Amino acid sequence: MAEYSASWLKGLRATEFVATYDRGVASGNLPFFRSAESLLDPVVTMEGEPRLMLGSPNYLGLASHPRVLAGAKAAVDRYGTSLTGSRILNGTTALHRELEEELADWLGLEAALLFTTGFQTNIGTISALVGVGDTVVADSFAHASMLDGVGLSRAKLRGFRHNRMDLFTDSVRRAKADGGRTLVILDGLYSMEGDLPPLDEMLEICRENDAAVMLDEAHSLGVLGEHGTGAAEVFGVEDQIDIRMGALSKALAGVGGFIAGSRELIEYLQVTARSFVFTTVGVPAALGGSLEAVRIRRSEEGDQLAEQLRDNSRFLRTELKGLGLPMGPDSDLPERTTPIIPVILGDDDLAMEWWRQLYDRGVFTGVALYPGVPPTGAMLRICPMATHTRAQLEQALEVFAEVQKVMKRKAGTP
Repeated sequence: MAEYSASWLKGLRATEFVATYDRGVASGNLPFFRSAESLLDPVVTMEGEPRLMLGSPNYLGLASHPRVLAGAKAAVDRYGTSLTGSRILNGTTALHRELEEELADWLGLEAALLFTTGFQTNIGTISALVGVGDTVVADSFAHASMLDGVGLSRAKLRGFRHNRMDLFTDSVRRAKADGGRTLVILDGLYSMEGDLPPLDEMLEICRENDAAVMLDEAHSLGVLGEHGTGAAEVFGVEDQIDIRMGALSKALAGVGGFIAGSRELIEYLQVTARSFVFTTVGVPAALGGSLEAVRIRRSEEGDQLAEQLRDNSRFLRTELKGLGLPMGPDSDLPERTTPIIPVILGDDDLAMEWWRQLYDRGVFTGVALYPGVPPTGAMLRICPMATHTRAQLEQALEVFAEVQKVMKRKAGTP
């Protein structure tokens, strides 16, 4: 290892997560940085072998859709590989305007603003809207980008335990008493647990306490609601959300994020959100592909894909639950069926070993370890796609059952 000029750099590996990482490397069970070698389809070639892909938020299967690929290629032919500048200088194209108008129209809002990544969308928006003297109320499972946005803003953070209405109510009331502005930030669909917040109840409390609401629909956009616009549509509260955030990198098969809302909000953010002003715009291919993905989702084909995704999600969740695996929260309401299915194993090393056993048998799942989840919340994060066939899902279930037996034998349990 190279010598550092500063002595404090020599202790970088002395953290709990790095220790878990090192154990994964030593055991051969490390689930991270595995190389894909083919299109993101229901079956992906990874490290020379075909694997059933159950670990990607390519929920509608659009990442390899011919129209999406054609849109990406057309954008490259027109604009090249990169615009090499920020939006406010040389980085704005007709493609940006077209996609922003399409997104705003889809959500029924006045305007939208594209950011290069979803992470930049959240940190830029939150840090531009609140500051010293203000308070942000956030669920304990809020996405890291939202919490980092609060940190950059220097506003006060009042957290509450995940989806606990009593604690949420108390936090919002305390925020009002703090004396500044109150911003409540929520995920429309929590990316690890696969559950939704009780939006209708929460918004009543927000209205009573003059709190603005920002809803992150990164994982719910394209997936939930009759028109696919997310959790706000499921609860029928679209007109009560002040700031709608969405991602192009999940169901819409691209890269980037956006804010949608009033024209006043968008015009303010485009000159005050530092992660928008001071960064290079996304590559044209991502924009061209996502524009086609949005148009597909707004069509009859998109409705059919969303329904197939719900069917696949219900089937896989029900069957995994039938195996006796420790599942996360569930819902019996069809319109709230989500494509994020957690199998909660509780221990980081156990989760990595489960992942490896599945991987070696041709099934790739996501894995969440501490600090991405609480210390005892290690899980497999399973995400079916609309384009998985029933036969493929049944094959995956056979592998889960086989691995379950292997792990029980290792643990010495019946």
